[in-house]
Amino acid sequence: MIPKMNPRQMEKMMRQMGIKNENIEADEVIIRCADKEIIISNPAVQKVNMMGQDSYQISGEISERNIDEDAPKFTDDDIQMVMDQTNCSKDEAEDALKETSGDIAEAILILTKE
Repeated sequence: MIPKMNPRQMEKMMRQMGIKNENIEADEVIIRCADKEIIISNPAVQKVNMMGQDSYQISGEISERNIDEDAPKFTDDDIQMVMDQTNCSKDEAEDALKETSGDIAEAILILTKE
């Protein structure tokens, strides 16, 4: 930053240069990489538009977790959909989705045949 410049002057100068700054309310930011996820909790997110190009500045509490490539990829919504269609328990729906590698239609077929 430029020393002895108040934030209002800085914001006015940035607007004159065509730089737009916007705060974004966020609860959590997740960056997915090939082998891990970077989780930023309690983030302060700013969107900066300069000459038509958007960029984001994020700061907060950072943690990482590895991605298990063998784990099936399905969401809670997928589980709920299988449960609604088959009137089964959550555990049964999860097991069927794991067995079908997350294929919802196939999981429903398996549960309705039983």
